[in-house]
Amino acid sequence: MRPLRLLAAVAGAPRLLGARPTAPPYSLSGARGTAPAPDRPSTRERLRAWAELLRVSALFTVPGDALAGAAAVGRRPDRGTALAVGASLCLYEAGMALNDWADREEDAVDRPHRPIPSGRIAPGAALAAAGVLTAAGLALAGRAGRPALAVTSGLAATVWAYDLRLKHTRLGPAAMASARTLDLLLGATATSGTTATRGTTGTRGTTATVGTAKAVGTAATVATMSGGAGGGATASAARPRPAIRPAPGRTLTPGRTPAAALPAALLLGAHTYAVTAVSRHEAQGGSTAAPLAALAGAAGLAAALLRGRAAPGGPPPSPPTAAGRLLLPAFAAAYLRTSGVPLLHAALNPSPPLTQRAVGGGIRAMIPLQAALAARAGAPVGGLAVMGLVPLARALSRKVSPT
Repeated sequence: MRPLRLLAAVAGAPRLLGARPTAPPYSLSGARGTAPAPDRPSTRERLRAWAELLRVSALFTVPGDALAGAAAVGRRPDRGTALAVGASLCLYEAGMALNDWADREEDAVDRPHRPIPSGRIAPGAALAAAGVLTAAGLALAGRAGRPALAVTSGLAATVWAYDLRLKHTRLGPAAMASARTLDLLLGATATSGTTATRGTTGTRGTTATVGTAKAVGTAATVATMSGGAGGGATASAARPRPAIRPAPGRTLTPGRTPAAALPAALLLGAHTYAVTAVSRHEAQGGSTAAPLAALAGAAGLAAALLRGRAAPGGPPPSPPTAAGRLLLPAFAAAYLRTSGVPLLHAALNPSPPLTQRAVGGGIRAMIPLQAALAARAGAPVGGLAVMGLVPLARALSRKVSPT
């Protein structure tokens, strides 16, 4: 029996034969087995997955909507504009998360590398993120006033309707164009709304105009009825305050309502319609008509930017300054180059990579388009601020695709 026990001891102790002991396949390393399993994604990988889901490189195309809307109503950006930017960013990212959740089965076939079909993000987490971001956007808009909240509610309803119902129908491009149109109108509504509710002391815009008119009318009536020295004293006491001077580089046009921003919003919506129509073929490619139509539309939009007509029945636009006359053609040319060159390549060779590149160029072209709209409305400094987002969007798009 002793030889058998010796053989069993040698077989059960690999170290005696010079072999290394094998660890259990699912053992944990570290003190007391508290380290994560080797196949668990790191924090950096999870952040990258969320960045891909939310397409963060396209975020830089959003703030210009509110800035262009503020310029269209002739006012400088204020607290309401900042709230509109925050609400727009939240709703934009909500739409991105909801889009991937709704297309998870389609992406499993056409784009299995996306975060949801690849298993890096759970579908429920993407849907929850869309709901939380939508609620955050509505909350920010509510701080800007009831009119801004009403516009944001319509924008949120359009985003959810597009992702859940309208995306794969003929109404898809029109729904996406409506979302961008409402986003610019949100900036105009939030800016004019907060400006008009500041009271009568030191107010600007419409409230200042109405207050001054009432003061002048009341003073004239009192002076006429009282007459003599008393009337003169009353008239001098009710003398209106000096008008507020406009900011350097632009003209203050009181009395503009958010409806004055509708022409600019429609131009942005037309560009969005064309880009959305091209994006419907980015997975399979093969469409030449959509890139050609979008290219013709981009040329028409650039020409419309340079014409700069006033809104029908509305107040005339602010006269362009010397800086605006120089910057507007430059912004229009940048818009046409950013969107037109990739569209031309996609029309000549409608392959999926070139079509996706055309969609990405169309998304980035919204930045110079917004800058041109701001410069055309008499705010060249705001246009330069928007154009400052171009290098950031271009650098981030190399790491995270905007499509």
